[in-house]
Amino acid sequence: MFQTRSAMKSHARRMGPALALTLSWSIAAVAAPSVVTLPGDHAYPESLTSTADGTVYVGGFATGGVLRVRPGAGQAEPWIKPGADGSGSTLGVLADEASNTLWVCSNNLSAMGVQVASSDQGSALKGFDLKTGERKISARLPGARTLCNDIAVGPDKSVYATNSLAPQILRLRPGSSELEVWTDDPAFEPPKSGAGLDGLAFGSDGNLFVDTFTKGELFHVEVKDGKAGKIIKLQSSRPTTLTDAIRPTQDGHAFLMIEGDGKVDRVTIAGDRASIDTLKDGFSGPTGVTQVAETAWVSEGQLPYLLDPTRKGQGPKLPFKLYAVGLSGN
Repeated sequence: MFQTRSAMKSHARRMGPALALTLSWSIAAVAAPSVVTLPGDHAYPESLTSTADGTVYVGGFATGGVLRVRPGAGQAEPWIKPGADGSGSTLGVLADEASNTLWVCSNNLSAMGVQVASSDQGSALKGFDLKTGERKISARLPGARTLCNDIAVGPDKSVYATNSLAPQILRLRPGSSELEVWTDDPAFEPPKSGAGLDGLAFGSDGNLFVDTFTKGELFHVEVKDGKAGKIIKLQSSRPTTLTDAIRPTQDGHAFLMIEGDGKVDRVTIAGDRASIDTLKDGFSGPTGVTQVAETAWVSEGQLPYLLDPTRKGQGPKLPFKLYAVGLSGN
């Protein structure tokens, strides 16, 4: 009645290549984990990114460094060591396969009580070899108030990053080692107590979409000849809270977005309106999302346990985890 996987695959090969391929995909789907655990009791994951083969990379807010989840694995493994190339707390991470680079937002958060062994002060956008993890580049954010939060690669192959403590989107041109202020607009001014710009992603039309964390706003930034054009605040179908990471869906028709109050959403843009459809609610302080095939992986950061003084003495739910949210049919 029951067959081993090897027997099933052997039978499928006898039935023909098409059936064998279908069955292989079916077996892989059954074997894929729905949860990935992170090592240690202090992981506090922040951003997520992934490559075409399904490898997932995880930024470490409290520990620094980058964890890696191999395709089909149920547990993350250390990859880039904390403090590598003088890096501090790791917020945004973005896999850029075209340039074989893992881009990382590195920040010194010692003023917030988060200590990572690092020689860097301030914030920097760092690039590591996507295959070896070796250092490629480090570009310091200009200015006195800096917090490198998230990253996107534009159609012009430049790398863009948000500064959460100033109304700035920064750009690193191909071949350059210095970040420039691409746009500095009052619409993105952060509140006196809280964070401003957070997630960003390019749409299939070549324009940029960004959100602000504390205010929970979404914006469309027109891109003309590589320059920032008109900035439009989008009208959302419902209020959004603590909007965080944004990633384009693989079909290019929408975006995945995190809300810090517990949600992962699908966001569809039409003109100056954003339709917000919640895929799943109930996460404890979600921080990042990335798509692998028909799955959205979500990091449960639980950062309030680290940063909120009212939770002193309370501990996060262990182990820290990434959760799979199915996208088929949504």
